[in-house]
Amino acid sequence: MSRIGKQPVAIPDGVEVTLDGNDIVFKKGSVEKRLDTRGFVNVKVEDKSIIFSPKGDTRQDSAYWGTYRALSQNIIIGITEGYKKQLEINGVGYRAAVKGNVLELNLGFSHPINYEFPKDVQISVEKNIITISGNDKQVVGQVAAEIRDFRPPEPYKGKGVKYIDEHIIRKAGKTAGK
Repeated sequence: MSRIGKQPVAIPDGVEVTLDGNDIVFKKGSVEKRLDTRGFVNVKVEDKSIIFSPKGDTRQDSAYWGTYRALSQNIIIGITEGYKKQLEINGVGYRAAVKGNVLELNLGFSHPINYEFPKDVQISVEKNIITISGNDKQVVGQVAAEIRDFRPPEPYKGKGVKYIDEHIIRKAGKTAGK
């Protein structure tokens, strides 16, 4: 039994949820998101909540039951509040700037890195903090991970790009053993 799948998903005011065959359509204003359940779960929309139930008794059906419930909850949070990730740049001469739909990063390489980000994601830069926001949790997390991968933080001086709440375990240098 899925403990997550049992819980109904509350539909906040201003969000319309409709069923279109195997798709669940979430709409708020001009933003519309679709979730294709591919017929793995039963879905009912009842008085301001979405109720999921498994199609059968197999382990796979139970896994899809909780998964689609969580995906639906993430879509509702995304179109009402949005998601945000913050990255911090540490290092001498390391900086970032947004130019249109391109994030330009100077991370100590011999050339700047131009990262073109998706149109449904907004990126802003203040001093050494890059803020990534959007209404799709997966896309926001993926963009943040791709930017971090250009120069992950190193353990000796802590230089690189890290998440704002990430803790870097520092190592002692060669002279620490003497």
